[in-house]
Amino acid sequence: MSDSTISFKTKLSYGIGALGKDFGCAPIYLFLMFYFTDVAGISAAFVGTIFLAARVIDAITDPMMGMVVDNTRSRFGKFRPWIVIGTLINSVVLIALFSTHNFEGTALLVYATVAYILWGLTYTIMDIPYWSMIPALSNAREEREKLVVWPRLFASLAWFLMGTYGLHVVGVLGGEDQGQGFTYLAMGVAVFFVFSAILTGINVKEQAKVSAGVAERFNVRDVIQIIDGNDQLKALIGTVLSFQVANMLVSGFAIYYFAYALGNEALFPIYMMVAGAAEIAGVFLFPRLAAWLPRKNLWIIACGAAIASSVILLAMNLVMPGNAILIGLAGAAIKFGVGITNALQTVMLADVVDYGEHKTGRRSESVIFSVQTMLVKFAGALGGFIVGVGLTLVGYQPNVVQTDSTIFGIQFMMLGIPTVLMLLSVWIYKRFYRLHEGFTPEQQEVSPNAAPELA
Repeated sequence: MSDSTISFKTKLSYGIGALGKDFGCAPIYLFLMFYFTDVAGISAAFVGTIFLAARVIDAITDPMMGMVVDNTRSRFGKFRPWIVIGTLINSVVLIALFSTHNFEGTALLVYATVAYILWGLTYTIMDIPYWSMIPALSNAREEREKLVVWPRLFASLAWFLMGTYGLHVVGVLGGEDQGQGFTYLAMGVAVFFVFSAILTGINVKEQAKVSAGVAERFNVRDVIQIIDGNDQLKALIGTVLSFQVANMLVSGFAIYYFAYALGNEALFPIYMMVAGAAEIAGVFLFPRLAAWLPRKNLWIIACGAAIASSVILLAMNLVMPGNAILIGLAGAAIKFGVGITNALQTVMLADVVDYGEHKTGRRSESVIFSVQTMLVKFAGALGGFIVGVGLTLVGYQPNVVQTDSTIFGIQFMMLGIPTVLMLLSVWIYKRFYRLHEGFTPEQQEVSPNAAPELA
């Protein structure tokens, strides 16, 4: 087998690693806001604020972790040790985070703040080296595109299962004590998370010839130069951040939208079940779509599907409130687009690594892929901040019937703001990003709309 070919065993193990990894983060993005406000009793505005404040810390620590990984030298490679170490620590913090409801008063607020910040820091230790491995597993773009489907499929499966059955499992495990149910759920997730990381550490190995040239060490100034000197990385940051914040807003408001705006919390798992299946379909079909269609159109198609989701829900509100078919169709539309972009952005980052090496003369998978981790967490935090502050501004009160103005506010923030952000993502993508077909050192031609020249 050549150095460019990735084995089935590696793909499967890498995919299972993503299954455990996203089981570890899905409860955070799907349920933590709800858990903090409706179970632990923390105000929505306070929760949104700590979500955003924690990401300011990540803006510094995530690229630094990328530097640490790129400077790591061990007989197990530079990625696998951190995947296992980070998973072990993060699993403990995950359980602690979903034990917040055991505190009261000032201790509750302090504990929630510290636990959430620690969760973000420890997740970084594992997530950055996990995704950073991709360029080191093969030097062939076609193999990378085939590989990335595996972790994205398994990750989407984790979100599908958690979104569809998570609250049901909480109810089964905790009975009337929802807080205890969340703690038990976190414990079960942690066990599988650790198992998946160990499996990845054993079976997924960087190829020596692919990563042989990555021997130089990096300092803080190097990290700043690597990020600042890569115009395509900055274009990708703007494109992905706009899209992911919109996605996180929809996910963050969904449980409030169905429980209070539509008055039927049982619609939430229906929405998440169909949405999760559609996300898996989007990831699975990505290689075929990339072969059939110009790759530069895929991001625009994904954003269009997400905008269509908002239109469908708006029509449902006006014509057939609570219609399960339209709700499922709306969930399928946005998450099919999310599935495409999840696979596409990982391939795009691998291309940005190649481009950055040509542009700056320095190759750093982990520093550049740390941006992906930072974007996901920052999008989740910014989405959480908007949800928390937005709920407070529209007068939301947990566990009571909401006023008409509050319901209208929830609907606007669930449908209107994400649509604007999706349009912004399309504009940034069309205006600034141009590595649509990958990058080779011989590539010189650029789009007439491009900003700086490629080489």
